[in-house]
Amino acid sequence: MHNLLSEIVLFGELPEYSILKEIGKISENIDVNAGANDADRRSFNAQIKKLLQMAVKYGFEGDIWHSYIIFILIMDENPFTRVCEKKAAVQGSIAEFGREDIAVLKRIYNFDFSSLEGELKLHIMDRVKNFTPAEKESAMYHKNIREKVNSLKEKLDKAEDDGAFYDRITEFYRDFGFGEFGLNRAFRINPQNDESVKFLPINNMERVVLDDLIGYELQKQKLVENTKAFVSGKKANNVLLYGDSGTGKSTSIKAIVNEFYGEGLRMIEVYKHQFRYLSQLISQIKDRNYKFIIYMDDLSFEDFETEYKFLKAVIEGGVETKPDNVLIYATSNRRHLVKETWKDRDDVEMDNGLHHSDTMQEKLSLAYRFGVTINYSRPSQKEFFNIVINLARKNGITMPDDEICAEANKWELAHGGISGRTAEQFVTHLMGQ
Repeated sequence: MHNLLSEIVLFGELPEYSILKEIGKISENIDVNAGANDADRRSFNAQIKKLLQMAVKYGFEGDIWHSYIIFILIMDENPFTRVCEKKAAVQGSIAEFGREDIAVLKRIYNFDFSSLEGELKLHIMDRVKNFTPAEKESAMYHKNIREKVNSLKEKLDKAEDDGAFYDRITEFYRDFGFGEFGLNRAFRINPQNDESVKFLPINNMERVVLDDLIGYELQKQKLVENTKAFVSGKKANNVLLYGDSGTGKSTSIKAIVNEFYGEGLRMIEVYKHQFRYLSQLISQIKDRNYKFIIYMDDLSFEDFETEYKFLKAVIEGGVETKPDNVLIYATSNRRHLVKETWKDRDDVEMDNGLHHSDTMQEKLSLAYRFGVTINYSRPSQKEFFNIVINLARKNGITMPDDEICAEANKWELAHGGISGRTAEQFVTHLMGQ
């Protein structure tokens, strides 16, 4: 094993104490000492324990050694994976280095542990290569990773030679990329310092689709058209979804990300107190071969809050141009985002109905920097009943329509009034009954 690891160039920077690196050290110790000792056996068992923990965490099954090597292949960032993410076919020296490394990793993927186990006097790899999970649904938070790994494993297990093995892996890089961005669709950020941020995957993002949002067809169409232009490389606008609470603004954006994930769309959720890090965030994603929506939920500012100035500079007006692979989608209950007061009008001059107040113009200019604004208004009672009935039918509730409407009417009177959110909460209540 250690001899194979020494041949790897691009994929060789394994994390300290990683399973593969530690097994390589055990193999080297056995060769140097002309045999295994108790410390080698303990160390090997510790690596198998880590492998089992990983399998349980992500929900891997079958040959989990194969799953682990695939995980390394699709998570590693190096010059080869970055080039593969951007191009359908990689040429030149970088392709040669990549092809040679992947040929070695194929041998590690199919490594015969019988000799190493013989030295260690252990017999556990048969169970590792035929792992059965205790609960198949236990790893719901890593479903996306599990699906990607299992799909690639199925293809690699059928690869008849090094060339086919290489082709399947580079196809994965081309279709999904590598690392966290390749495996996940949504992220939050954790600022590290004034120069960089760390991206934290959201593993349990709601799998909502646009059809789950009843009504609002014109609003959804406008949002889809803008996003479709964006992911296809055409010009697109930043989007502000505003209107009454509980009308599906946030749900629409989540559904958009789910719908266009396969076309390279990713979402990064940023909170108001993190706006000062927007420049660092954008600098880290501008060269990646994905389309990023920076998502700001429930966006609004009080008089004393000045974070909106960071946002204004990033959207439009800063020295550095916003990259083509980044858009900002925000939701708000306020049309103009920043709270206005009557005091702001003290220096207003009226001339054919135009406001010339510097204070007001500064506040209003933020909303004007969103090229597309979409209004989500509170549904009428008829629309509310339509939403309730459709949601009830989707969830298998067979109660008559008139009875559903009568109960929904009682519910909304006691639970915040008419809205899509109230309708969903009422249907959840029915399901619980």
